[in-house]
Amino acid sequence: MGVVREAAGALPRGVRRAGRAGARRRPVRRYVFQHRFGSAARTLRKQIADGTLGRALVGVCNTLWYRDHAYYDVPWRGRWETEGGGPTMGHGIHQMDLMLSLLGDWREVRALMATLDRRVETEDVSLAAVQFESGALVSMVNSILSPREESYLRFDFTDATVEVSHVYGYGNANWTWTPRKGVDERVAAGWRPTEDVNSSHAAQLADYLDALDRGERPAVSGPDGRRSLELITGLYQSAITGRPVLRTDLEPGNPFYDHLDGGGRYTPGVFAGPTAEVA
Repeated sequence: MGVVREAAGALPRGVRRAGRAGARRRPVRRYVFQHRFGSAARTLRKQIADGTLGRALVGVCNTLWYRDHAYYDVPWRGRWETEGGGPTMGHGIHQMDLMLSLLGDWREVRALMATLDRRVETEDVSLAAVQFESGALVSMVNSILSPREESYLRFDFTDATVEVSHVYGYGNANWTWTPRKGVDERVAAGWRPTEDVNSSHAAQLADYLDALDRGERPAVSGPDGRRSLELITGLYQSAITGRPVLRTDLEPGNPFYDHLDGGGRYTPGVFAGPTAEVA
């Protein structure tokens, strides 16, 4: 079973092939998205499935990190060919995957991106608005220009707001559950996780080994892992073309299906408007 981390699985074409192969037989490609596996995220995922907190309505998904100019002196950094993209692909992907693992499939993305300060080929900041199949709306920011670093997710349900603030990994202490006015405090007190497992590669590896012991397909493999890469592809296409992108647009023949910059369509700098039509 192959393991993919960040840009190594950047192109939707290769990921799509791996997903189809995985549907037919083993081995399958599996992705390193460790933030799914902390106990707080597992608890929230079950609450969403059970309807404990009501419907998901609004979300925020921010990866606000800082990488100085010297960081990009390494020749392979900040290049489409070797990193697959900027902070959207290489940094924000983990928070975006966590959001997707909780809220489900996305439908449409509208985005902006720019290269505001770093000497790189890719973006150094991106912003997006995403509509999910459930109807929920989520705003996303991915930045490596933010001196006070924070990874922040917020979920507003009909009965509660759930938030997590961390940088590179979380424990239960990083999460809060805030009930709406009128929810019984005794009920809300039972929303907290009953165990405390940090998000980590070790937690994902343990889940992987448990799945093998049960003879089951591991989580975050095949189509499940591809979903996050498709959102990033759609975000790049929307930002570069200045137009909204549907998930169903990401098919063979779309230039962004093979190259996340659409095959050299991005020019570093402040984005000022739509580019030529996608051929």
